[in-house]
Amino acid sequence: MASPLSANGFLDALRDEGLTVVEVGDWRHHNRNHKGPWGPVHGVMIHHTVTSGSAKTVRICRDGHPGLPGPLCHGVITKDGRVHLVGYGRANHAGKGDDDVLRAVISEKALPHDNEANRDGNRYFYGFECENLGDGEDPWPEVQLEAIEKAAAAVCRRHGWTARSVIGHKEWQPGKVDPRGFSMNTLRARIAERLK
Repeated sequence: MASPLSANGFLDALRDEGLTVVEVGDWRHHNRNHKGPWGPVHGVMIHHTVTSGSAKTVRICRDGHPGLPGPLCHGVITKDGRVHLVGYGRANHAGKGDDDVLRAVISEKALPHDNEANRDGNRYFYGFECENLGDGEDPWPEVQLEAIEKAAAAVCRRHGWTARSVIGHKEWQPGKVDPRGFSMNTLRARIAERLK
């Protein structure tokens, strides 16, 4: 079981991996901790935003919307490869997912098919929202894919996790399709290479 990194430790991990980090407001204290605990943490979850325009995307991920209050993640990775920190602590990003998937992440084994939603993922995962329309046609610039790779690797490196601790929202919760437009297996292979 891993305790979450401190906010400063999280920031340092991202910067040490070579990322350009933008701190948005008082991100260190912007969270949903009043709704339940954050931690122990077991992995990193990758999402796409279904938005376009970096400023709008960051604002939505920080503030949320009427049906889902923010923060909607810890970091927003925009198309230019920058990581915008919008929250730290419990965030509304993972929702309920499959406890069999969680067990596989914890043991760093191959993921089973997600077929139920019976475990609160907001407690257990760091979340990165990645700016993309999610229609399978909106491009993923290489600078953004590299930033996703680096951000996930940064957290894994600090916790001593392998790339198997990185999952897509679509691998956690039945019916989700994000991230769409690249393969999670390919992303994990890139992360594994970076962690060598």
